[in-house]
Amino acid sequence: MEPESPTIPANSLRSHLNYEPEILRFGTSGRRGLVVHLTQLEIYINAFAELQYLQSLAPSEGGIVCGDDLYFAYDLRPSSTEYVPEECGRGELAQAITRAIHDAAMKPVNLGAVPTPALAYLAFSRGKGSIMVTGSHIPFDRNGYKTNTSCGELLKEQEEPIGRAVERVRQVLYNQPFASSAFDADGRFKSGHAELPAPVDDARAAYAQRYSGFFAGQSLNGMRLLFYQHSAVGRDLVPDILRQLGAEVILTGRSDSFVPIDTENIDAAQLGVIQSLVDEAAAKHGHIDAVVSTDGDSDRPLLLGVDRSTNKVRFFGGDLLGMVVAEYLNADAVVVPISCNDAIDQSNLGPVLEPKTRIGSPYVIAGMERARSKGKRAICGWEANGGFLTGSSIERNGKVLDALPTRDAVLPLLAVLFSAHEQNLSLADLFNRLPPRFSRAALLKRFPRRTGLAIVERFSPADPAVHDVQFKSHRITLLDAYGRELPGRSGLANQADGIRRQLSHFFKAAAGFGAITRLNYTDGVRVTFENGDVAHLRPSGNADELRIYAVSDSQSRAEEITTLATAEPDGILRSMESFVLQTL
Repeated sequence: MEPESPTIPANSLRSHLNYEPEILRFGTSGRRGLVVHLTQLEIYINAFAELQYLQSLAPSEGGIVCGDDLYFAYDLRPSSTEYVPEECGRGELAQAITRAIHDAAMKPVNLGAVPTPALAYLAFSRGKGSIMVTGSHIPFDRNGYKTNTSCGELLKEQEEPIGRAVERVRQVLYNQPFASSAFDADGRFKSGHAELPAPVDDARAAYAQRYSGFFAGQSLNGMRLLFYQHSAVGRDLVPDILRQLGAEVILTGRSDSFVPIDTENIDAAQLGVIQSLVDEAAAKHGHIDAVVSTDGDSDRPLLLGVDRSTNKVRFFGGDLLGMVVAEYLNADAVVVPISCNDAIDQSNLGPVLEPKTRIGSPYVIAGMERARSKGKRAICGWEANGGFLTGSSIERNGKVLDALPTRDAVLPLLAVLFSAHEQNLSLADLFNRLPPRFSRAALLKRFPRRTGLAIVERFSPADPAVHDVQFKSHRITLLDAYGRELPGRSGLANQADGIRRQLSHFFKAAAGFGAITRLNYTDGVRVTFENGDVAHLRPSGNADELRIYAVSDSQSRAEEITTLATAEPDGILRSMESFVLQTL
């Protein structure tokens, strides 16, 4: 609940609100929440405070200047630009953002319904701040927005001062007399529906040029792609880019209702839908080489190969896409979060791998900045969801790709397709060249985040300095975030051994799990077993979901681990939930 003054001023806006406000908080990247809680008042409070904060920064720190342009864009969720009766009339979030931009003495420039990276690329190239209204991949009943500085994403260390700015703005607005407030008792603007400024096409054109320029002189001619449009904001722009580069693109699956595609968690039902689309397209057009798509705001790629003999689809996880892309770009520094497939440790990229980070693009960006400070020149990073970031300009074949330090879906899709095309390989053959480690992600929805955090706490050492625990023979080694041994911690070592024994009750030998050889606490709890299996537990950063990332020596085993973990009602995660709730 929100912090409030002991007394609410009579006749203030706060005293007239007919609902209990829910504070909009930062997740791993941006602010998101249930649409029913996303009043225009709450969106305005946060956005206005963030703009004030950016105005306090120097240009070299990503600062913005009063009177300057501020770019915004939005995805295709109804609540992004419309009121939604089914959600207590909430919505028109972009209109609240526009009002905040105007009241912060900035000029709102509407770039329309475009991918998040398209907005960011144009804004960064022109040194402008930007805001994307999007719920990304999360379910339909949620939404949010993401603010960028004039040179990059907001970083984690900026969240605390922004939080203080938000509370100042909140108190000012809450204490205003209701009669003179811009907001009604429902948290909507009293002025009612507002039209957005007319959109301009600058972001679309610049984004397409980014790729047509870098891949100039190359062609995907002869490659037939099925583009799964669903409700992705880039569902028209991305196919256009593919066509410009020579591919034959067949469109399918366009949806007027929002489809939440989580590229980390493509389940059997979604694979079944995609397989049906492939079967239908192949019957009409002939063999399909690949299925291509993105998530809702088109900053995460979705790629599936199609077997030529069986016509069956094969999903390629984003962490594996990143490896192919980094090799294609000849990167000399790569940054990935701890959740990524550990095939990278065994691959040709091992020597250029930077220390693994916590999960979320701000952490990957910070890691790329550290690589730059060490003199690295071709820097990139990615997440398990496939969102690919470039922390420096990158040259290949005499063409230069400008840095884009935010998640992007198009670069990884194109780089993988060109890599396969240039080598005359199927996508399956291309990925089969990687070390044989296979990953799978899954989640339990409607899993209270506080319970997920309690599970992590229950199976973590008492000292947060411990980031890694290694069990070898009778020796237990504790390491810090930089891989340095923490000596003289016998109490903590005994505690870690106890945690190992407790976890073994859930990850049983009868279910195929070996002895636990390592525990990693960079983000959540990552458990490594002597047979090579990995099970990584982590609560979502912005939703009531508990995720599991599994890695194994076979795809079937990785999928089995996630199935065992997420089984209802008594799978591993539910059993851990019951155990922890009993001990609270």
